Amino acid sequence: MAETKGVLSDDIRALIGVAAEKAEASLPWGVEREGLRIFTQAIMDPDPRYWDDAFARTTKFGGIVAPPIYCSYLDRKIAPGSDDPVTRAFQEDPECDGIGGVKESVDRPGALPPVPTELKRILNGGNEIEVYKYPRLGDRIFSQARYADIKARQTKDGSEMLVITTETTYTNQDDEVLCILRASIIRR
Repeated sequence: MAETKGVLSDDIRALIGVAAEKAEASLPWGVEREGLRIFTQAIMDPDPRYWDDAFARTTKFGGIVAPPIYCSYLDRKIAPGSDDPVTRAFQEDPECDGIGGVKESVDRPGALPPVPTELKRILNGGNEIEVYKYPRLGDRIFSQARYADIKARQTKDGSEMLVITTETTYTNQDDEVLCILRASIIRR
């Protein structure tokens, strides 16, 4: 893939480095046992440090902890009755296949401004997580996202796309960094 500047406008380029407000990611749940149980079952991780009090006390953590990626799960949970962009897309168009994109709510706490592009198709370009500290039961988790990079690329068929990389830093109530999640999406 060759680098291109065609779809990378000055407005889009100006978003690089822009950060959203810091927001509580764990509302209304926080790090609690039932959510942790459901999550560890979903990722099929039977590690007893996530559920067994007696075992967890014998570890270097001294108690139950959550998997590091649990932070990013909290950031995506939607409270009952809240606006859900996927549900809204299907209500607006029952034949929705996601190809036209899903309009995110930009007025939710911690949302980044939208990327002003006509490119609607979205593809996951990969994720990486840098772990500093495991979340603990009772922790309140906060997140702050920023556009780390936006690049234009040209595919083999000559069409253009954007590779948008966001970096989200998750902290606890003591402002200790738990992890940094870097996520890339491809807009075509």
